[in-house]
Amino acid sequence: MASTYQSFNLRTTPEKFYIEACDDGSEDVLAIDRVSTEMTLTVRRDVPASADSRPICGLMGTIRLVAGMYVVIITKKKKVGDLLGHAVWKALDFDIISYKKTILHLTDNQMQDNKTFLSMINNVLHTDGFYFATDYDLTHTLQRLANTSPEFQEMSLLERADQRFVWNGHLLREFIAQPELHRFVFPVVHGFITMKSSCINGKVFEWIIISRRSCFRAGVRYYVRGIDSEGHPANYVETEQIVQFNSAKASFVQTRGSIPFYWSQRPNLKYKPKPQINKTVNHLDGFQRHFDSQIILYGRQVILNLINQKGSEKPLELAFDKMVTNLGNGMIKYIAFDFHKECSRMRWHRLQILLDMVAEMQDEFGYFLVDADGKVLLSQEGVFRSNCMDCLDRTNVIQSMLAQRSLQSQLRRMGVLHTGQQIEEQTDFVKMYKNAWADNADACAKQYAGTGALKTDFTRTGKRTQWGLLMDGWNSMIRYYKNNFSDGFRQDSIDLFLGNYAVDEAVWTTPLRDPKDWKFLTLPIVMVVAFSMCIICLLMAGDTWTETLAYVLFWGSASVVTGGLILFNGLDFVDAPRLVQKEKLD
Repeated sequence: MASTYQSFNLRTTPEKFYIEACDDGSEDVLAIDRVSTEMTLTVRRDVPASADSRPICGLMGTIRLVAGMYVVIITKKKKVGDLLGHAVWKALDFDIISYKKTILHLTDNQMQDNKTFLSMINNVLHTDGFYFATDYDLTHTLQRLANTSPEFQEMSLLERADQRFVWNGHLLREFIAQPELHRFVFPVVHGFITMKSSCINGKVFEWIIISRRSCFRAGVRYYVRGIDSEGHPANYVETEQIVQFNSAKASFVQTRGSIPFYWSQRPNLKYKPKPQINKTVNHLDGFQRHFDSQIILYGRQVILNLINQKGSEKPLELAFDKMVTNLGNGMIKYIAFDFHKECSRMRWHRLQILLDMVAEMQDEFGYFLVDADGKVLLSQEGVFRSNCMDCLDRTNVIQSMLAQRSLQSQLRRMGVLHTGQQIEEQTDFVKMYKNAWADNADACAKQYAGTGALKTDFTRTGKRTQWGLLMDGWNSMIRYYKNNFSDGFRQDSIDLFLGNYAVDEAVWTTPLRDPKDWKFLTLPIVMVVAFSMCIICLLMAGDTWTETLAYVLFWGSASVVTGGLILFNGLDFVDAPRLVQKEKLD
């Protein structure tokens, strides 16, 4: 495999950026012309001695904004651990540098728009969870890597990467056509990675979680639901649990993703907007595309649908079940498990019902196993595709339990656990295991919903606590605020970063300052004034209570009616995306 360079210097002149490879013996330099934007390969002796120099950790790529091209660099990283002897890094800080030396050629409105776009790119970059490796392919599972050709092995990281998980793919578009530059860039994945060294029965092994978040149909909780026309579902995450012991390796893969047909759940100021199933499209076409690709990638599919089977979620469950039946594919099995009903009143032990229900299928699927000599002993022949409404909280609880069951089998096969020994008996390891899966839940939830996950007290401790319920309430409030009043900006940020929206500086017209409807300002002001007058009347109540009561009823009624009008017109008051047309979000 052609690895990338590991360390770099950025040298800057008024005419060019020079990115020097600092690996031992390397003379290669990537030169970027700040006027023509041309990128060429040169050598160190061609770099002017007067160029300003700074060390950098890597290149995310380049992006075009209103002011022209920008280069995005990684300025700070930390090591997560070693995967099969290869260092894995987490990107911690970034810098966005303009090719142009000045932006005085822009109008005031263009400067403001450019500033907004820069803040959008920064918003994505500082959403925690970007990881990379310079000499290992993080975008593929161990099993996929084991089933590749010699030609694939010789490809650069950029060429061979699974494009579903390359979050800087749009930023690297200029590099793809120039193979001589591939050693200067690497795929960056978004999600969660943790690596833990553990010991059971005196045997030390490495335990790893890698969650890869798809960049297809990526977005935020309420603005991106269901699937697109290519069958890509919202909030799709591939999670791989890896064990390394004495050069032997085992892997267990699960997937999660939004219910894979066309539905939406737009924020409208209500705590829980009602899901809407699109009645004008052919759902089965996109549904089949999704599962056809999943079967090619992973084999048999067991769908674990954890949503409620009553109330507003019920139509989604019925439609999902019906579509699996209509598809009639023997490679797909559908299991509905009403998580909230089964576990109501703190009956969390009832999750064992689901585990028992799927135990035989999990044993049939198996897991991927390679011995110390590199011989493949077992392959995983199917996956559990779990989902709840958000594919976050309920989904992560179930995934952690399925992964633990697989891990127990793997550790016994590898000789770490004795026959008959249970993982539950290994107190120190179980504590670490549960905390890591809860951290995985928090990371995925922050990236999609804007807060940490719910129900992580159960994931961390194995039981529900009053403190956990209190924290879930707090996180739910924060989610409500973000989903209604800041997620439009977050969605625009993701669409800009991933190239779903492209800036054309030559014919720039701004979509960022759409005029607000009159209701947006008028109704909230009326409601605040009416409510304030109601309070003032109560505080200044005199001897004539009849008159005071009349004032209170009048102003109170005005505030209630106005509040009702605001809720009725809720779609006009939420922070909606502006860069991508509505039909592309549905």
